[in-house]
Amino acid sequence: MKLKFCGAAREVTGSKILLTTGMGKRILLDCGMFQGKGLETDAMNRDLGFDPYLVDHIILTHAHIDHSGLIPYVYKLGFRGSIVCTSATRDLCSIMLADTAYIQENDTKTFNKRRVKKGLPMVTPLFTQEDAKECMKLFIGIPKDMKFTIDSNIKVKFTNTGHMLGSGVANLYITENGQTTRIAYTGDIGRPSNRILAPPKPFPQADILITESTYGDRLHEDQLRADQLLLDVVNHTCVEKEGKLLIPSFSVGRTQEVVYSLNKFFNEGKLPRVEIFVDSPLSVNATTIFRMHPECFNKEVLNVMETDSDPFGFNSLTYISRQQDSKKLNEYDKPCIIISASGMMEAGRIKHHLANNISDPRTTILVVGYCSPVTLGARIARGDKEVSIFGTVHKVNAEVIEIDSFSGHGDYKEMIDFLNCQNKNEIRKTFLVHGDYETQVNYSARLKEAGFNDINIPSPKQEFTI
Repeated sequence: MKLKFCGAAREVTGSKILLTTGMGKRILLDCGMFQGKGLETDAMNRDLGFDPYLVDHIILTHAHIDHSGLIPYVYKLGFRGSIVCTSATRDLCSIMLADTAYIQENDTKTFNKRRVKKGLPMVTPLFTQEDAKECMKLFIGIPKDMKFTIDSNIKVKFTNTGHMLGSGVANLYITENGQTTRIAYTGDIGRPSNRILAPPKPFPQADILITESTYGDRLHEDQLRADQLLLDVVNHTCVEKEGKLLIPSFSVGRTQEVVYSLNKFFNEGKLPRVEIFVDSPLSVNATTIFRMHPECFNKEVLNVMETDSDPFGFNSLTYISRQQDSKKLNEYDKPCIIISASGMMEAGRIKHHLANNISDPRTTILVVGYCSPVTLGARIARGDKEVSIFGTVHKVNAEVIEIDSFSGHGDYKEMIDFLNCQNKNEIRKTFLVHGDYETQVNYSARLKEAGFNDINIPSPKQEFTI
C-alpha cells in the first residue's frame, strides 16, 4: 500500500491523502481546500496531485472546508465514487459546499471584472453551485461506531473526535493477502471539554497512524476562565464603552459555541441588555442542523435542553440571513454584539462590519480562533496599525482581544492524551499532517517523549510505502 500526501503536508489547510491499496483501489482521505494564501490558493487547489476520475472512494472525517471543500471540484473533474462520512457530516456538507460554491462564483465575477479592464482573459470558478448540488448524491452517511463495509476488503468505522458536529477518526481496515492493516486517520482532534459536543473517545488500535498537529506547540487557557473573559469583554465593550463587539467566527461550530455561552449567561441573568446579531446565512442553516443532531451533544447540553428547548436562541438574539438586513447594521448606533463569518476575516459579511467599525475606538474585535499567518485576521490580531479592506486602508483604532480556548482543536497535551489510547509498540508509522512545519517539529519531539516512534512529517506530494 502507498500513501501520498496531496494536501495539509507542512500546511494547516488542504487535507488530502491518497491511499492506494496493493489491489489498486484508490481511497482519498478528506478532500479539502487550501485556504488563507490569497491568490496563491487558487493554483494550489487546482493542482490536485491525482486524477479524480481514478479515485474509487472518499473517506471524509468532517465537514470543515479545509477537509471537504474540493469535493465539488473532483466531482466536476470526473469523480463518481462513494463519499463515506457520518450522517451529521453529510448534512453539514449539504449547506457548506453550496455556500463555498456561491463564494467561488461571486469571487470569480469580481476578479474577472478587474481582468477584463486589464485586457486579461477571464477565469472560471473551481466549481459551481450545480456541482455542489450534484456531488451530494454520492454521499453515504453512517452512524458513528458502526463498521461499514465499503467492499469485501475495505471497512471503515468513525469514532468521535469532538472537533465539530459529526467529526470522527476514520478507522480503516484493509485486508490484502489474508492480512488486515489498521489505518487510523484522526482528522482534526477536538478538546475534552467542548462547550457543546461530546468529548473525544478512544479509538481502535492502529498499525498506521495519521494525525493532525495544528496546535502542536501550544497550550490553551482554561475554558471557564475564557467564558468569564467573554462576559467581561461584553460588559467592557457594550456597557462601559457603549460600543460594538465584533466577533469574527466560523459559521459552523465556533458560532454555535459562542451563542451557547451567551445563552448560558442569559439564562443566569448575567448578560447585559444588548442586542446580539448572528449575521451569516450559513450560520443560520448550520444552527438548524445542530438542532437536528443532539446525539452529538455532551451531557451538559442535553441537561440544559431539559429546561431550555433551544440552547442556540434567546430573546435578545437575532439570526440574519438577508443581505438588506445585514446592511442595516451599518446604521445601528446602539451597543451590540455582531457575530459574523469568516473567522479569519478573509471573506463574508464580517469584512463589511470591520470596514465600518475598525477605526472606532469604542469597537472591540474579539478573535476566537486560529488565523492563518497571511490573513486579514492575523494582521489585526498581531497589532497592525493599518489594514486594507476591500482596497481601502483603515486605521485600526478598535480594541483587539483574543480568546483561544474557543478553538475546536486540542492543544499538544490534549492531543497526546487522546492518542495515548494506543499501544505505541503496535504502531508501525506515525504521520503528522495539518500543521505548520516548525510546529510539527516541536510536536514530533513531544510525541517521542510520550513513547511514539517512527514519526514522519511528509512534504507536499510525498509518497510512502506502508
